[in-house]
Amino acid sequence: MAVYQIVEIGADILREKAKKVKEVNSSITKLLDNMVETMIAADGVGLAAPQIGVSKRVIVVKVGDVLLELINPVILEEEGEAVAEEGCLSIPHMTGDVVRAAKVRVQGLNREGKMLDIQADRLMARALQHEIDHLEGILFVDVAKKTYRK
Repeated sequence: MAVYQIVEIGADILREKAKKVKEVNSSITKLLDNMVETMIAADGVGLAAPQIGVSKRVIVVKVGDVLLELINPVILEEEGEAVAEEGCLSIPHMTGDVVRAAKVRVQGLNREGKMLDIQADRLMARALQHEIDHLEGILFVDVAKKTYRK
C-alpha cells in the first residue's frame, strides 16, 4: 500500500466530473487500499479518488469505527437539513459553514462489486455528501455559506 500526495485546490482534476468505474478489479481494490491509507495518514474523515489525482468515482469515508469504501456512489434520498463547519484535505487552512441534508440514503458498490444500500445521518451523512460532491467537481467552498481561514 502507498500514501499518495493529496491534490490541492487549483488542480484541474478537482473540478472535473470523475469517470464511472466499469469493473471492480484488482486495480480498484488497490486504489481503495491506498486511499484508506492516505486518508488515515492525513487524519481525514473522507477521501475521493480525484483528491489523489485519479478520475474515478471512488470514495472512502471513516467515521469512528465505521469504514465505507464505495465505488460509483449515488445519493438516492435526502432528508432534513443541517449546517456544520467542514474542512477538506484538498483545501488546507480553510473551513466553511455548509448546509447539507441531515440524512441520506446512498448506494454504491463495495470492493467485492456487491451493491450496498446505506442509510446515514450526522457526520457520516455529511462526509458522504462531501465526498460525492468531489466526484462531481464540487468543492465545499462552492457551497459554503461562509468560509474561514485557519
